[in-house]
Amino acid sequence: MNAFDTLQRDELAARVRQLADSPHVRAVVLYGGERLFAAGADVKALAAMDIDEVRGWNRALQRTFDEVAQLPMPVVAAITGYALGGGLELALAADYRVAADDALLGQPEVQLGIIPGSGGTQRLTRLIGPSRAKNLLMTGRRVDAAEALSLGLVDEVVPAAEVHTAAFHYARKLAQGPAAALEAIKEAVNHGTDTSLSTGLALERSLFTGVFGTRDATTGIESFLSEGPGKARFEGPGQGAP
Repeated sequence: MNAFDTLQRDELAARVRQLADSPHVRAVVLYGGERLFAAGADVKALAAMDIDEVRGWNRALQRTFDEVAQLPMPVVAAITGYALGGGLELALAADYRVAADDALLGQPEVQLGIIPGSGGTQRLTRLIGPSRAKNLLMTGRRVDAAEALSLGLVDEVVPAAEVHTAAFHYARKLAQGPAAALEAIKEAVNHGTDTSLSTGLALERSLFTGVFGTRDATTGIESFLSEGPGKARFEGPGQGAP
């Protein structure tokens, strides 16, 4: 069920760090397999921990999911079957979510007498708004793919057999874009919305200026002037002219 025990968490963290440091990775797809995305934390393992162990375990899982959210390249979640609890929290760390038409999503922690601890109260609220987030968090109810789409919890719904293909195609499309600009967009959106408008605009201005000196910016501008929009072939974010 792709439950997040310590081993699963540590393996995910190690892979995310490899991706973050790779100059060759331009987009990432999170995929749990044909059956399901992830059914959440290993509740049996958590029940055996004392409060200090739980605090440390949760801190590490929260940090891992935050590292997913902070990846410099676009991240696409391909959601099949269940995305519950920690599974949904991992999907929320992605930039775009493709769900199977029979997928079920939710944060059922309240039904155990606890709350989400790996971003659920924060990323869910920022994604769908406080009122809708409180409804899902306080009831612990599961939503199907159609409702998830209407809530803005997922961005696209496709037949179950097509989830990985649809997510991969979208990731490939983004991977063909200008890497430095995509990273700057992520940083501006993720961090700018947590500040005042004036601070967000200052961040945007700084990032705008920074990407102007990249190889991709030179390629894009020259291509636009000579061939028109949408013709550029981006190779990488290196500094200076190609």
